[in-house]
Amino acid sequence: MVTSIHAALQAARRLIQPVSDSAALDAHVLLAGVLAVDRGYLLAHPEQALTPEQDAQFAALVERCAAGEPLAYILGRRAFYDRDFMVSPAVLVPRPETELLLERALAFAKGRSALSVVDVGTGSGALAVTLAALCPQAMVYATDVSPAALAIARQNAALHSANVTFYEGDLLLPLLERDIHIDLIMANLPYIAHDEVPTLAVSQYEPVLALDGGTDGLDLVRRLLLQAQSCIKSHGLMLLEIGAGQGAAASRESKAAFPKARITVELDYAGLDRIVVIEHK
Repeated sequence: MVTSIHAALQAARRLIQPVSDSAALDAHVLLAGVLAVDRGYLLAHPEQALTPEQDAQFAALVERCAAGEPLAYILGRRAFYDRDFMVSPAVLVPRPETELLLERALAFAKGRSALSVVDVGTGSGALAVTLAALCPQAMVYATDVSPAALAIARQNAALHSANVTFYEGDLLLPLLERDIHIDLIMANLPYIAHDEVPTLAVSQYEPVLALDGGTDGLDLVRRLLLQAQSCIKSHGLMLLEIGAGQGAAASRESKAAFPKARITVELDYAGLDRIVVIEHK
């Protein structure tokens, strides 16, 4: 039986709908990838028949999507800010909320002729690579404890011709060991409480190392704050992505580490706690 583009999309949408709020879009993206066309082509040619090979390939991708596997892992890429990034199950899928942290970092960097920046726990490298590409005057470092994650990040840096120096190691230790001091610290560290991680669907596919933030979700933040005391320059800025509802606790920890700093919590588009901003004196 010959399957048309329209029929394939309709069937895929029904299968994906139980696990996705954007089932129709997901189906379009998957089929566009299989056919190597854009979504506009799918809409303009609904009656075009799929070859048996295309039909089988699309069905296999839809099955993975319907099982809950993130679309980014199926496609091997994810859009972030103004570019696409390679992703794999070795790294957390970049989220739109993290673009808020990047925008805050870019505002800090604007107009500065010299700037040293580090992305701590870089994962796919989305923050470090984007900032380095948009701020070529900056000296950008990125750290991660995962060699597999760093391999992906390095590929993304090459893909976007971004000058980033990568170090494997725990948080800021690679910089402290080299006596490197930083104007801007960016960190989207694991912030989910340990006991909550297994209850989340995301933990079935995304790396637990990038999700588990310890007892209350702030274990890595505490360690980073202690390390940052010896790494951040005077009048430097530290940006920490946090979970919804962690603003008060994260602010207390930040104030304990940096009692003279100006500390604020910025909200995301949903009005939830998202970024702790530490303006060092």
